Amino acid sequence: MLKAVRLDILLPMKALIVGIILAAFAVFAALPAPGLGWWDEIIFVLKGFAPLLAMFIGFVAILIGVADAKDRREAKKEAAEESEKKR
Repeated sequence: MLKAVRLDILLPMKALIVGIILAAFAVFAALPAPGLGWWDEIIFVLKGFAPLLAMFIGFVAILIGVADAKDRREAKKEAAEESEKKR
C-alpha cells in the first residue's frame, strides 16, 4: 500500500536539491578546462551590474533613512502628547 507523501517535508527538499544543482552548474560554468569557461563573461556581467546594484542599495538606504526619520518624529510627537496628558 502506498504511503501518503507529506508535502511540507517534500517541498523544502526539492528547493534544496534544485539549489545544489544550480550551485554546481555555476561552478562548472566558471571552470576553464572541464567546464564551460565562462569566467570572463561572468566578470564582465559583474562589472556591469555593480553600479546598478550600488544605485539600488543606495536608493533603499535613502528610503530606510527617511522612514526612520519619520518614525523618530512620530515617537517624539507621541511622547510630547503623553507628557501633556500627564499634566
